[in-house]
Amino acid sequence: MQNTVTKTTNSGKRTSSLKFKKNNIILLQHVEKRLRNIFEEEMHSSDSILIKVSDSVIHKLALFLSGYTDRSCSIGIAGETASGKSTITYDIIDTIEAFAQEYCVDNAITRINTDDYYYDRSEMVKQAGSFAEFAKNYDLDIPEALELELMKKHIKQLLSGETVYLPKYDMSGTAIRNDNVTKAVPSKIVISEGLFTLTQKVVDAFDFKIYVDVTGSVQKERFYRRAAERSLGSSVDEVYKNASDKAKIYIHPTAKMADIILSGEADRAAYKHFINKILGIVKELHYSNILLYS
Repeated sequence: MQNTVTKTTNSGKRTSSLKFKKNNIILLQHVEKRLRNIFEEEMHSSDSILIKVSDSVIHKLALFLSGYTDRSCSIGIAGETASGKSTITYDIIDTIEAFAQEYCVDNAITRINTDDYYYDRSEMVKQAGSFAEFAKNYDLDIPEALELELMKKHIKQLLSGETVYLPKYDMSGTAIRNDNVTKAVPSKIVISEGLFTLTQKVVDAFDFKIYVDVTGSVQKERFYRRAAERSLGSSVDEVYKNASDKAKIYIHPTAKMADIILSGEADRAAYKHFINKILGIVKELHYSNILLYS
């Protein structure tokens, strides 16, 4: 009798497990269908933020949104200097945090800034007499100027549920990096942006890889405006040429690693509108009594 009961119980567990799995697959399929419609509608709009979307990214996103993949995810955003990647990243964060606040979601998103992993070169700046003179002889536009291995380690730690203390690099012209100063807690999304975010040493830390594309004329205008704010002085032309030359070697090729290529020139409201459409699926899945596939 005991054996009979045990068999029945195990059979019931198997049946329940199979039913749960079937329901999850059905949900996953419907989430993927909804996402595909959202992406296709955006791709065909006259002022689309999307330039290219890989075939696999929609399925991968559906896995996370549906809960089929039950872990935190990481997003890496790259592009050359003044492409708009930081602005886009902030808009993504602001949109997700607004959603999180509305629905009382704790630890929704954590940002890691790739630029904070530049090596400390403050002594070299002092010896050169100014950041402008330092920049003439030290190349900041190559991956080797950053400690990308440490950045990858921090991302992996956050995805594993560990709290991490991040470095902070001074972009005002001192080239000082202070380590272990910014507390980062594990969250549902870890997002990072920077010139070299999709380069070889760190790219495999990201579930979703995004490249921000921009026309040369727009990028140059933005660069010179930013250079004036950072007091590059007479070195600006040389710094710009070096950044452009190195981008062709180290940054442009990383576009082929991207799941999504975004336009860096789209209206900022358009990025937020697109993210809100995706968050609409999250709302229906987890914060509504309406079944997504009913």
